[in-house]
Amino acid sequence: MAEHPGVVFKDGPTGRRAALALGPDVWEIVKSLREVEERGDEAIDVVAELLNVTEDRVGAALRYYAAYADEIDAELEQAEEDSRAAEEAWQAEQQLLA
Repeated sequence: MAEHPGVVFKDGPTGRRAALALGPDVWEIVKSLREVEERGDEAIDVVAELLNVTEDRVGAALRYYAAYADEIDAELEQAEEDSRAAEEAWQAEQQLLA
């Protein structure tokens, strides 16, 4: 945490994960940056507003990602898998109700 001010570690069902203090997980910030159309500083501004954090805090998350991309990419992949599984379960439930 001393190496990346503003980044803390939270425990949860998927284990320890990097997050902004009183904010979203680092993977959520990276995902948001990938999803917006804007690039560069404009993307940082848009994501900061979207997630209700400062641009400096988005920058802290980006610096952490630059240092630990493999860790964050694995969390992004897990989140995508979880989302797909939830969608498939919902679809199956809808078919049963139809």
